[in-house]
Amino acid sequence: MKKAFISVILMFMLLLGACGTQQAQPAQPETPAAGNETREGTVIYQSEKGPVEVPAQPKRIIGLTNAPNIVSMEGTLVGVDQWTKQNPLFTEKLKDVEVVSDADLEKILALKPDLIVAGSEMKNLDQLSKIAPTVVFTWGKLDYLSQQLEIGKLLNKEKEAQTWIDDFKNRAKTAGEQIKAKIGENATVSVIEYDTKDFYVFGNNWARGTEILYQAMGLTMPEKVKKDVLGPGYYKLSTEAIPEYAGDYLVLSRRNGSTNDFLQSATWKNIPAVKQDRIIEIDKEASTYSDPTTLEYLLKIFTEQFLAKS
Repeated sequence: MKKAFISVILMFMLLLGACGTQQAQPAQPETPAAGNETREGTVIYQSEKGPVEVPAQPKRIIGLTNAPNIVSMEGTLVGVDQWTKQNPLFTEKLKDVEVVSDADLEKILALKPDLIVAGSEMKNLDQLSKIAPTVVFTWGKLDYLSQQLEIGKLLNKEKEAQTWIDDFKNRAKTAGEQIKAKIGENATVSVIEYDTKDFYVFGNNWARGTEILYQAMGLTMPEKVKKDVLGPGYYKLSTEAIPEYAGDYLVLSRRNGSTNDFLQSATWKNIPAVKQDRIIEIDKEASTYSDPTTLEYLLKIFTEQFLAKS
């Protein structure tokens, strides 16, 4: 009975929204205008899909995507995707936040959001926009720092976002210089991830700290990785090929508790980085985003552990 009642409310809201679209705001100039007041309590955010009128101070945000970026800017989430909810870096901050997806229209409506952040590939975007102002991002369209700046603009915290970006870039660059002085300017680093069956190697923009290592710190990627991985972003490896992609140092991403029989093989143990204990392990579940919280977490790990290696 309750579900049927909510469905009726949802239909009513969508009908109202459909009528309202006939009186939409006229198109705005292409130049960014985030922060310009349109009426009391709202601003125009220039999204990739066009201008969207959003709350100047959103209080009830649904983060179907980019939720870690929102959390890192202290945005108030009432709904979040399951992957962010499961991430150990956000457990405490999201303990009272509901898990939702783009299919959960009734649940999202019941949460009474004043802003929805979604991915361009998601379903029901039109319906979501009738529940609350919906801003869409295409994954990978912006680099990791530009993405954070856009979230800052959306939450009316552009200045805070830019301050963090400038500070992070300076600290990561300094750490990279210290690391290169320790391990050598030409020492190579590979980021490899495994589960119980498969191995993957990553390029310079696929989370797992790759943006820090290769972009911010300026560490060197093995030539084989440059050739095969920079384009697609990641590459599935056969176990026989792993030594070809292994750098002088390995950042090894794995899910807590997972193992792979190949790690006991002679092929693995004879990789120079393995033999010389030049491995830095990271938790996959805590490393699959590129938001400030995750970046700060990984920057600390990389700085400490690379400088501790010979």
